[in-house]
Order: sequence, then structure tokens, then C-alpha cells
Amino acid sequence: MRDDRPPGIEARFELGFPGFTLDVDLALPGRGITALFGHSGSGKTTLLRCIAGLERARGRLSVNGERWQDDAHFLPTHRRPLGYVFQEASLFPHLSVRGNLAYGLKRVPDASRNGGELAAIELLGIGPLLDRATGGLSGGERQRVAIARALAVGPRLLLMDEPLAALDVARKQEILPYLERLHDDLDIPVLYVSHSPDEVARLADHVVLLADGRVVAQGGLHETLARLDLSAAFADDASVVIDAEVAEHDDADGLTRLDFRGGSLQVSRCREPVGQRLRVRVRASDVSLASHRPEQTSILNVLPARVVELADAGKPGQVLVRLDMAGTPIVARVTRRSCRLLQIEPGRPMWVQVKSAAVLR
Repeated sequence: MRDDRPPGIEARFELGFPGFTLDVDLALPGRGITALFGHSGSGKTTLLRCIAGLERARGRLSVNGERWQDDAHFLPTHRRPLGYVFQEASLFPHLSVRGNLAYGLKRVPDASRNGGELAAIELLGIGPLLDRATGGLSGGERQRVAIARALAVGPRLLLMDEPLAALDVARKQEILPYLERLHDDLDIPVLYVSHSPDEVARLADHVVLLADGRVVAQGGLHETLARLDLSAAFADDASVVIDAEVAEHDDADGLTRLDFRGGSLQVSRCREPVGQRLRVRVRASDVSLASHRPEQTSILNVLPARVVELADAGKPGQVLVRLDMAGTPIVARVTRRSCRLLQIEPGRPMWVQVKSAAVLR
């Protein structure tokens, strides 16, 4: 049922369990990947189940102009046009890959099928796997099939509940490029549950930070991660994501120069070609500050910046400092003593030293 609400996802839920209450109010984009991020027990999976209709919560839900739930209306799960990918692939062992895809299509009327199966096979690169038994697939292959099965039905919303949690590092690296293709190619919203900052930084456009069943912050990835007014629960994950471009490779020294709005970063030689756009994650703990440009330092990345704001870091004797590098935000974690000795305050020019930057791939 359609309503007059603007495109996007509007979700308001209240649901109580013994010792835990979910109470959220969300306004999310109608396209791209939104990460639901938080530590274990924060309510990420419960929220996803409410959106799927698997939990009968009080509230309302509208998805790109379609009303799925409010006080007078509740669309049951089997009538919600969504795909759901769980931590475990949960494939039918007695069916081939092709059979698993066909099983998912049983609930889609012939007249409503729009080639989603073929598109999903291409997007996830599972064409060579179609006639194989699922028992012989690797963990990464199984999860790719599970995602393809969820997409084959032509959903208008894709829910993903920590799809990489059950995979080892090698299998995660195998499947991440396919998840990036979802980001680039899908024209529907994706809600992606994770407790991995690196996954969130690599894949998401929008992020919702959850703690104890409440929304701590929500917004665009770059702006939200750079905020300092977040709860102490996220202090250890303080970081920023920088959009950069490969500018130059130095094979002699094994380095790559990445240019971004506000400066350049030297990182270990990466495989991406010159001109390739990519994301870089910089942790606050890997950033130090100086009042004058350091000389004869082993740190290669030294950039001018200006202090924007300060906030408590959630740990004794530590402060988070947000700075602006000609339009690109960065966050540093320093001691209160350093803050006092360097007279760090809003508006003061500083030199940022980036000890380490992680290319997200």
C-alpha cells in the first residue's frame, strides 16, 4: 500500500524484552547501503527482525513510499517484498545451487518476475556454480548463493545480518568485492548489520550507530564517523573515512601516494592503478598533533589542519580532537596533558601526523 511519504525508509519501533528495550526512530535513504553498527547486544538484529516483520513491534514502517506497518496496518513477513541474508547461508543441502535459487522464486508470481534471477547470478558471479551441490561449496561461495537467492525474488529492500561473521579472513576477502558490487549496482536500499568498523567504512553510504537499543547517531558515513558527541561505547572505534584517488606509485620505496581533498597520504604500495578511487580509514589512535611542523620525523604523513572541536574520549586522561584539513575532517586521540601543553583549542592551527592509514579493500 502506497502513501504520500517521500522516498526512503521511515522506521519507528518500540519493543520490550526482559532486560532490554528497543526504541528507535529512523529516517534512512531509499538507495545505497545503510550500516547498522554497534557492539553485541545493541539491538541490530532485533531492529532488522522488526523491519522484516518477524518481531511484532509497536510502531510504523514505510519503505520508499510503501506503507508496511502502522497502528492500523501490519503487512506480514511473507507479503513484504524483501530479501533476507543471515549469518549462515542456510541453503537447502538436498538441492543444487540452481535448485536453491528456484526455491526462493516459488513465492513470486510468474507475472511479477522481472529477470531478477539472471541479474543476481551475474552480479554475484555464481554462473559456474549453478549445477553444483551446495555441500561442496566454500563458505564464501555459499554466502554468495544466499545473497543471490535473496535478490532473485526482486526485493524492494535487502536485509543483511552480519553476512561475513561466519567466514574466515580469506573468505571475507573473497566476498567483499561482490558486496561492493551491490553498493554500485543495486537500485534498492540495503540494511547491513555489522560490528566490524572496517566493513562499515568500506561498504556503507549511511550509518546508524546503536547502543542499548537506542540510536546514538545516524547520518552520512563520513560525517557521522567524524562526530565527537558519541557515547563512550564507541570511543575505541573513533576514526574517519577519507575518499581518495591513487595518484602515484613509488616502486623504489614501495609506496603509493593517495590524493584527497585537503592533501595527500603516503601508504604502502597498493595494487590499484593510478586514477582508481578508494576509501582510506584513519583511526584516531593513529593520529598525533604538533604545534609546529615536525622536522626529521619518521612519520611520512604530516599535514596542516585547524582544530574544530574537542570532546572527552571516554577514557581517563584522554581527549578526542576533531580537525579540518581543507574540507576533510580527521580525528585525533591525545592526552589531556598534551592538550594543555600544546594549547589545543577550537580555531588553533596544528600539524597532523598520520602514523598509519588503512586502505579499505
